[in-house]
Amino acid sequence: MIIPTYQERENLPRILDRLLAAVPTTSVLVVDDGSPDGTGAYADERSAADERIHVLHRTEKAGLGAAYVAGFGWGLERGYDVLVEMDADGSHAPEQLPRLLGALDHADLVLGSRYVPGGSVVNWPKHREVLSRGGNIYSRLALGVHVHDITGGYRAFRAEVLRSFDLAAVESHGYCFQVDLAWRALNKGFRVVEVPITFTEREIGTSKMSGNIVREALLKVTVWGAQKRWSQMRSLVGRRSQPIAAPDSDQRSATH
Repeated sequence: MIIPTYQERENLPRILDRLLAAVPTTSVLVVDDGSPDGTGAYADERSAADERIHVLHRTEKAGLGAAYVAGFGWGLERGYDVLVEMDADGSHAPEQLPRLLGALDHADLVLGSRYVPGGSVVNWPKHREVLSRGGNIYSRLALGVHVHDITGGYRAFRAEVLRSFDLAAVESHGYCFQVDLAWRALNKGFRVVEVPITFTEREIGTSKMSGNIVREALLKVTVWGAQKRWSQMRSLVGRRSQPIAAPDSDQRSATH
């Protein structure tokens, strides 16, 4: 379990307690981006008292994508078979983690989805929900995929999926990072499934969402979609331009 943190000192105790109660056998990696509020120091205290909790300190706030890439690298180096993304703010219910892990029996990547039957959002401002739903619809249409919640951040990867990626080349952040990794998995032919989750708006602290994150996602999804269409068009043109093979000599002689 990988939990990126920045300024989550009040939320982290709650989420760790709930997570370890829901799945006592899990190992947790807190990836802290130098939080000035003491989040990293608190994570160190918990780690010293519980061998299931680990901490990776980063010196600056470099974004969600970079934090997860660092966490994935940490987990893959240590031989974990499954790596899970989860927010630190309580929006992802740890009690629903067994649902994601169970779905890995028939999948390589499991997405916790707000927008499949049984999924929901709670206490979200209407404009945020509209933005999220709109972004997912646009991504689905632009990329030609059948994923309903490709921007969601509660997901479980089999290690072989992440090993197949060039993680050092992933530069996306925020929503776009989540789209990026799901898109890579789909393009490589991995089995991607969605299971319903309840997403609950944070009660403490402020969202890290920004206009720049939204613009990055819109731009990159548009570029990826255009590249896919161009590749499909070139492939189609190439097939149509192939010469029709002439019949062999035996066939020619048989027709005269």
